[in-house]
Amino acid sequence: MRDKPAPGTLPTAAAFINAQSAITGLRGRDLLSTLRNVAAHGLRHPVHSARHALALGGQLGRVLLGETLHQPNAADTRFADPSWTLNPFYRRSLQAYLSWQKQVKRWIDESDMPDDDRARAHFAFTLLNDAVSPSNTLLNPLAIKELFNSGGHSLVRGLSHLLDDLMHNNGLPSQITKHAFEVGKTVATTPGAVVFRNELLELMQYKPMSEKQYAKPLLVVPPQINKYYIFDLSPSNSFVQFALKNGLQVFMISWRNPDVRHREWGLSSYVEAVEEAMNVCRAITGSREVNLMGACAGGLTIAALQGHLQAKRQLRRISSATYLVSLLDSQLDSPATLFADEQTLEAAKRRSYQQGVLEGRDMAKVFAWMRPNDLIWNYWVNNYLLGKEPPAFDILYWNNDNTRLPAAFHGDLLDFFKHNPLTHPGGLEVCGTPIDLQKVNVDSFSVAGINDHITPWDAVYRSTLLLGGNRRFVLSNSGHVQSILNPPGNPKAHFVESEKLTSDPRAWYYDASQVDGSWWTQWLTWIQERSGAQRETLMALGNQHYPPMEAAPGTYVRVR
Repeated sequence: MRDKPAPGTLPTAAAFINAQSAITGLRGRDLLSTLRNVAAHGLRHPVHSARHALALGGQLGRVLLGETLHQPNAADTRFADPSWTLNPFYRRSLQAYLSWQKQVKRWIDESDMPDDDRARAHFAFTLLNDAVSPSNTLLNPLAIKELFNSGGHSLVRGLSHLLDDLMHNNGLPSQITKHAFEVGKTVATTPGAVVFRNELLELMQYKPMSEKQYAKPLLVVPPQINKYYIFDLSPSNSFVQFALKNGLQVFMISWRNPDVRHREWGLSSYVEAVEEAMNVCRAITGSREVNLMGACAGGLTIAALQGHLQAKRQLRRISSATYLVSLLDSQLDSPATLFADEQTLEAAKRRSYQQGVLEGRDMAKVFAWMRPNDLIWNYWVNNYLLGKEPPAFDILYWNNDNTRLPAAFHGDLLDFFKHNPLTHPGGLEVCGTPIDLQKVNVDSFSVAGINDHITPWDAVYRSTLLLGGNRRFVLSNSGHVQSILNPPGNPKAHFVESEKLTSDPRAWYYDASQVDGSWWTQWLTWIQERSGAQRETLMALGNQHYPPMEAAPGTYVRVR
């Protein structure tokens, strides 16, 4: 049991762009409109504005006299250099920045704007305040030191990086070096073979890594928005190898990166493709049942498949379902969703149908603004002000190896966020059958991340409540990706869990107990109990009907 969370406590607005925002897009005109509304409100309430302007002026006067009024957040690495506190010039510039930041927040908090407008204003000004930070200028003490140490070469290299990003990276600072990793050689290296391929996917079967294996296979369904190898980055943090070494038969879907020819692929297309892959797993292993695992949008896909199979009275083919940071209840409460009105949603749908696909780089741009200080301004300083190459980081390499979404599937996701159809029976129709998740009587294991801003944990928790069968929910102490990539051995890893699932996520959290370590080990015990009997390992991949076609990681994963 832990302290009861204070009502209304939320992460900072800038960090609260979520999955809906990435799918819908965040238009610059919406942010500009918000700033205009704030300016107009200030003019209509001159007394309120004057009072806060005077307060800011008084603080700036004290700053000029050398007083230290505010302390930066201890976790904010932008101002970690001692110069920000020891040097009089830098100390004053930091204090002026913090004074402005806090006074603007107070001005918005104390205004009589409607709640929605106030939330939008906080969101827009948080982004603006992060952008105008004194750490983002050439006066940054780290940049000054590097300039002198390199004899001016850091500035030349920085300008070169800036020009390259303007031409080849949508104007955003590069998070990776282009050739730091290679699929099949440095990432996605677990041995296996493609045993089935259709227009939408390749199905890989991995070589066993244990003396005995369980009878029922595990089929992993990654999100359509990313490539599959987040599950197989390197041997030290490969979920695939963890499962193989513990006796599970692992099959992995690798989605095709669609182009304009595939604009009509919708949710039903993906559900049909997963059903076909599942039947191949059954045919190769000889098992009547399959364990499903879906991550993010892959979780929505396997939920829709189960609802479809239930409607056809074929649900007995599924032994269990694991959902990783997956939204089935699409109700999201954040400032960013306030921009997603009817007009914005229809414009987004129309744009993708005109283009045939939603470009992965467009979604990546929005995802980057979820954590601008970490994913934009940090690299702005590193790449341009310091003139350095971004560090080699396999997770960021995977994150930047983005994929496109077909227009029809993009439209289905927009409707999903607009109507929240899975919260009521028959609200979603897939492959011609209405879906009722409460009738999906399949044991489930759901994982959320407490710092996940893409699929907020309370929405993932409510998603778990929509399912039938025996439900287990764990809350990892990580973000979106780190909640999936959570290998044992991390001394900081832990999660919270409670057997009793209440209707209120906050009440559940208050009553939950902390468990040290990775959820992987807990899930392993759970999945092994649902994977049938153990038998001698069969080393051969595929069978006579589905022979190995090529070595893993296959062809589709390499398509950019």
